[in-house]
Amino acid sequence: MTVTSLRDGYVDMPVRRLRQPGDRAFGDDLPSQVSLVDGALRLSVNTFAIDDGDDITLIDTGASNAWHPTMGHLPEALREAKIAIERIRTVAFTHTHLDHIHGLILADGRDGFPQLTRLLVPRAELGMFREETRLERFHNHAQPLDAGQRVSAHIETIATPGHEVGHTCFRVMSGGETLLIWGDIVHVPSLQFDQPEITWEFDADQDQARTSRLQILAIAAGNACYVAGAHLDSPGVGRVFRTETAFRFESL
Repeated sequence: MTVTSLRDGYVDMPVRRLRQPGDRAFGDDLPSQVSLVDGALRLSVNTFAIDDGDDITLIDTGASNAWHPTMGHLPEALREAKIAIERIRTVAFTHTHLDHIHGLILADGRDGFPQLTRLLVPRAELGMFREETRLERFHNHAQPLDAGQRVSAHIETIATPGHEVGHTCFRVMSGGETLLIWGDIVHVPSLQFDQPEITWEFDADQDQARTSRLQILAIAAGNACYVAGAHLDSPGVGRVFRTETAFRFESL
């Protein structure tokens, strides 16, 4: 098994997107370890290709030209990684926010993955996916993705609702090692490992998002798993360790 991190780009977000318990925004009390770019939080946008030697499963597709112009670079990342798009037969989404799904269609309107045979969408978000008019050609092609489902012999799903109602992680297992591709469990790695109670304005259910984050961090740290995150600093892959009070992340 080979897993490749593919950077779709980045997005700069205001600090007010971070939420302290009680739904309080940060002001001058933002911890010093959080670095800003021109006063904004810079979030990498990553997708991940899983190659089992036969076919490639792509987890999330980036934003294409549906949001900020700093995203939509997945096609270039695939070329750089020498991944032939015709080998990508399965696309699976962690959730249906636009920076994860719109890469199905290239900026010029062509299909991003012309040999696609399976499009897996968390069951609870199928309706949300089918509201995306730009992706109308894929509405009937989408198949529901459930918790505990086997995507392949080496990939299974874990329900991690909160950031969105159907938010899903993918557990990839091979050769005695495990990788958790966890979508939007963490948005700001310089803060949310040390303070996992911090949530994100776009978390649909902030309490549930906090609970899911703590559960997955505990699994990752307790089982020596590798993790891969959509918004961890590129390449977005590393390991989680417990500290006396919370967790820490070590990038590969």
